[in-house]
Amino acid sequence: MLSPGGRRGLSILIYHRVLPQKDPLFPGEVDREEFDRQLALLKSRFTILPLLDAVRRARSGDLPPRAACITFDDGYADNAEVALPLLLKHGLHATFFIATGFLNGGRMWNDSVIELARRAPGGGLDASSLGLGKHALGSIAERQRAIPALIGQLKYLPMEERLAQVNRLADLARCELPSDLMMNTAQLHKLRDAGMGLGAHTVNHPILARLPAAQARQEIASGKAALEDLLGQSVPLFAYPNGKPGEDYLAEHVSMVRELGFEGAVSTAWGASKGRQDVYQLPRFTPWDRSRLRFVLRLARNLTVSAKLV
Repeated sequence: MLSPGGRRGLSILIYHRVLPQKDPLFPGEVDREEFDRQLALLKSRFTILPLLDAVRRARSGDLPPRAACITFDDGYADNAEVALPLLLKHGLHATFFIATGFLNGGRMWNDSVIELARRAPGGGLDASSLGLGKHALGSIAERQRAIPALIGQLKYLPMEERLAQVNRLADLARCELPSDLMMNTAQLHKLRDAGMGLGAHTVNHPILARLPAAQARQEIASGKAALEDLLGQSVPLFAYPNGKPGEDYLAEHVSMVRELGFEGAVSTAWGASKGRQDVYQLPRFTPWDRSRLRFVLRLARNLTVSAKLV
């Protein structure tokens, strides 16, 4: 089932969070039990490699059959507290891409939107004064609809403007937002000491294609330097924020990553790398299917997809 012309393709899975238990707002988010089952399935059907090893073997065209890697983006605390023990249980390796600006009490802007929609009191949020409309929040379903509606209006604003709008929105919501969603330094060290891979993901997780070239380069370089300082080791891998080729990053950003000394980088373009691929634009996919059969079928289908890169 998993070898339709892609026995030597490299499948790279993307995760963001592994929750201790199901979240009513996001019932499709992977939780502890589901991640445990997925790891067992992956281990039984793939050769799971550290991403850096896979990058080097992809460069030389020496990948083993059914090669796969596990990656996490952004740097959520549950990666260290929930996902890591399960990875160790199964004897599997993962690489964690960290946006350093949110470590030690920070919070990504989209999580601020999610948490204010979750926690805002009353039956609604009137953000019309910010040009963001009115949003009913009287039920779980209404809160679920409000989150993408707000995020969709904010996502492609310039970074500084977006953060200012989110702060104004949080003031309107009149609720306390959490400060422990992202990793602290001790949790980062826990991943390092367990032998996991750590990669750079910029400082502030901007959409690189929306930044001036000098600012984009600074985001990439500063994220790498900050992570290396915290870890006391080199950081050879990078993940493009959002990661859609031609939309979130461009060819000039691929050149920056290469020039800054990274050995490889990953996108969010669907597909599996085959043969000697561009190791600075390795495709990845998100395994969101709930059932075991659909999960396996998606893994198989991913092996047949040719990613479109810049």
